[in-house]
Amino acid sequence: MNMKKILVANRGEIALRIMRTIRKMGIQSVAVYSDADRNAPHVLFADEAVCLGPAPSSESYLDGKKIIAFCKELGVDGIHPGYGFLSENADFAQAVTDAGITFIGPGPEAMRIMGSKLAAKECVKKYDIPMVPGIDKAIGDIALAKETANSIGYPVLIKASAGGGGKGMRIVEKEADLEEQMKRAISEAQASFGDGSVFIEKYVTSPRHIEIQVLADQQGNVVHLFERECSIQRRHQKVVEESPSAVVSPALRKKMGEAAVMVAKSCNYTSTGTVEFLVDDKLKFYFLEMNTRLQVEHPVTEMITGIDLVEEQIKIARGEPLGFTQDDLSIQGHALELRVYAEDPLNNFLPSIGKLTIYETPKGEGIRVDDGYREGMTIPIYYDPMIAKLVTHGNNRMEAIQKMKEAIRSYKIEGLSTTLPFGSFVFEHDAFISGHFDTHFVKNHYTPEKIKEKQKANAEIAAMVAIHYWLEQQTVLKPVEHKTTSWKRRLA
Repeated sequence: MNMKKILVANRGEIALRIMRTIRKMGIQSVAVYSDADRNAPHVLFADEAVCLGPAPSSESYLDGKKIIAFCKELGVDGIHPGYGFLSENADFAQAVTDAGITFIGPGPEAMRIMGSKLAAKECVKKYDIPMVPGIDKAIGDIALAKETANSIGYPVLIKASAGGGGKGMRIVEKEADLEEQMKRAISEAQASFGDGSVFIEKYVTSPRHIEIQVLADQQGNVVHLFERECSIQRRHQKVVEESPSAVVSPALRKKMGEAAVMVAKSCNYTSTGTVEFLVDDKLKFYFLEMNTRLQVEHPVTEMITGIDLVEEQIKIARGEPLGFTQDDLSIQGHALELRVYAEDPLNNFLPSIGKLTIYETPKGEGIRVDDGYREGMTIPIYYDPMIAKLVTHGNNRMEAIQKMKEAIRSYKIEGLSTTLPFGSFVFEHDAFISGHFDTHFVKNHYTPEKIKEKQKANAEIAAMVAIHYWLEQQTVLKPVEHKTTSWKRRLA
């Protein structure tokens, strides 16, 4: 199947990143934008661009019918959804297919199965893939919930079946709190996803969040592209990712990779996908869920494999078989990613919307910046506040960390607060450097005061250096400077 024109149904850095690959492949690109993004870099980069409507995403980027109508009008062959917005909407994927347009992603049925945590567990259980102890069906009966929690032991985790980003999720330490937390989780799940289904599983107390990237073509070939460590999170959302993980051995990598491949095969998956696992302090792994889209952290996998995942998505959507086997793949060096958000790490990571009065990205060998903003632009209040993904690659983990620290220092952003200082905190912390950390890193190690102390210390050092320089200059003999003036000496 030939593709001459692809519409990217997204915005910002991911839209721009996808379009770069589309252009590299000799395909025309179409951008969509809201009124707030009229002059955004992804709009200016595309071969064509169309306005979807007002700034709110419900009136623009989430308007699937309007996007499909523009595709028909412009003769678009394929739609790439990026991540977020409509990327995991099975109904949209079906509507795109029904319109005779290729959806660059998995099929609608696979999205529906893996879009529900309960359906996903049911789908993969026959493959004997380890799962966290718990109940694998929606639960609303408090008596049954208490019975389940008592049988697996506290603490337990209440999770929304359709959830993500920590919504509809509650940790319960004792039976007395279970009923109230169940009601809260159900209410939040209903409000966030339109689905109040929740289930209960054992809460792993010192977990690491490790995921496996998979690629699957339409001919039934499935490979994994190794793991990504995603344990550094705030509010259950990832901030720092790396590949490979500091704790995954070759033997564990092989087991997790084979399990991820089986998960993809269980639902006849095609395209890129990510199988997420929880790993406990004894390095036992448990299936969590599958993300049926390109991940925000996909660059770290690209850096260690040399494979363009967006290009592979497009090739798979065109019906081409994978051009490599599992044995052809290997890990080359180490990669790290910091998500640079317009958030204030000194104020509970709350959004810090404003104008980028100064914006200069770091450059150099092994440094990659995927962004969608330029100096002078304003971060809109309507969308996710991510400014960029800062990625570094080195021959080994320490080299990648050093490059990341240097890249953060040379990344100049003024006009708003960002997560760059938090990134510095993470990459300089002994727990991260040693590899001995879990998803509780922020809770166990981070406080805003620690960044403030560092900033104060840096300011004091800068002041001392300035004073030292000034004092040195006072000892240097300088030539007398003669200046002519318009004044005349007045004789007495």
